[in-house]
Amino acid sequence: MTRPRSILLLCVVSALVLVPLATVSEGVPHVAPADSAPFLWDSAELWTALQARFEAARTSDCAGAEAAIQHFASDTAALPTDAGPGHVALVALEDITFEAAALTAACPQHAALFLATADEARRRVKELSRSWTLDKEARDQLYRLLYGSRLAVEEVAVRRTGDPVAFDRLEEIPSQAPSVVVAGVRVHSGDLLVSRGGAPTSALIARGNDRPGNFSHVALAHVDATTGQASVIEAHIESGVGVFSADTYLSDKKLRVLVLRLRPDDPAVLADPLIAHKAAEAARAAALDHHIPYDFGMDSADATKQFCSEVPFQAYRALGVDLWPGPTTVSDPGMMSLFAAFGVRTSSLLAPSDLEYGPRLVAAAEWRDTDALRQDRLDNAVLDAILGRVASDGLPEVRTRMLLAARGAKAWSWLLNRLGRVGPVPEGMSASRALRAQALDARHAAVRARLEELVAEREAADGYAAPYWTLVKLAERAAAETAG
Repeated sequence: MTRPRSILLLCVVSALVLVPLATVSEGVPHVAPADSAPFLWDSAELWTALQARFEAARTSDCAGAEAAIQHFASDTAALPTDAGPGHVALVALEDITFEAAALTAACPQHAALFLATADEARRRVKELSRSWTLDKEARDQLYRLLYGSRLAVEEVAVRRTGDPVAFDRLEEIPSQAPSVVVAGVRVHSGDLLVSRGGAPTSALIARGNDRPGNFSHVALAHVDATTGQASVIEAHIESGVGVFSADTYLSDKKLRVLVLRLRPDDPAVLADPLIAHKAAEAARAAALDHHIPYDFGMDSADATKQFCSEVPFQAYRALGVDLWPGPTTVSDPGMMSLFAAFGVRTSSLLAPSDLEYGPRLVAAAEWRDTDALRQDRLDNAVLDAILGRVASDGLPEVRTRMLLAARGAKAWSWLLNRLGRVGPVPEGMSASRALRAQALDARHAAVRARLEELVAEREAADGYAAPYWTLVKLAERAAAETAG
């Protein structure tokens, strides 16, 4: 390196480190869309009734569980093909889904039958939704049925017996795109791999919006048509968009993975059976051709930077295919402030969880890891409790005395980034926001540790795994006890 360039570099590093430490930039929350509002189940009585049915079933001969599953299957088969949002058959389906789940959770020997019935119900609901206009009423209906059934399914899944780790095949979805078997499942080029990471910031992406979900990340699968080699194109906070092997993708901590595929009868697929593969090819080529930084602002209108959802969004949209049913809104003031503190510049997000509701996509398989699901439920409850207290507790506290060290780490990271390497502070993330993420991690860890103690005490007294609504109540207590 020449002397002038060395001096310039020293000046840049000094500027990064020696900025005054008096304030920590928070960002400015965006105004919530006029028609947005947090979804509310408003079903406290339902949870209480389900708890009572579950406890009663634990001392019965389980005949009620088998009958409820048969009722569930009958209601699913009888769904009218023209049922729209609010139809009485859909309301009844939601009720029997929860009832059958509560009884099956007490009788796990019927878990396989319940899970198969629930998968069929979800498939039928997705089929119905293809003709819906996805306004707020329709999206709320889909959320109640698909996310609600996911809650019900996982109350059963965490209690089921047998192999604790399995890829559950939903149905064989035909595709002419190149394919390869990964971890027991045939994955096609252009498939969307929707997952949930294990970090608190992953939970924030999944839960911190008006329709909380279970997924925080999405990646695009690519299969080489000649070699059959599988790779994954995805955006990482640390390094931006990159191409990774299937083994590397699976080695990252994931609490769940859902494989989504374009419907074989989608007009775009009928016009070009290889359109999904072409989207994956384009995304892979772009990632290999030039560096695409991570988009902390989550602004899908700017393709020069990309967060995880933008990778498949931009690749498919360039071919005329919109995957998302619409953006998810963030309207709670506390959540808006928290997102702004991490640099998010919009209150309308392309949330990974929303892909599950997209009428153009169908689920091909889902990885349900019993132990990971238990961890995921605890993380969800913790973050729900933290978000619920942002208004009273404020944002996770940043220790200003650490800002000088953080800026030094950022300067070092800047140097590493110039050399094509990853530093301790992600590219595009400021030192103060890195400290904010660290503070959220610390807050999450404190609440999580206390929650684990409370759950252990409760489950020892009850003699069974706590249902999710109990976890939420215990997490709220843990958050209150560890505040400050």
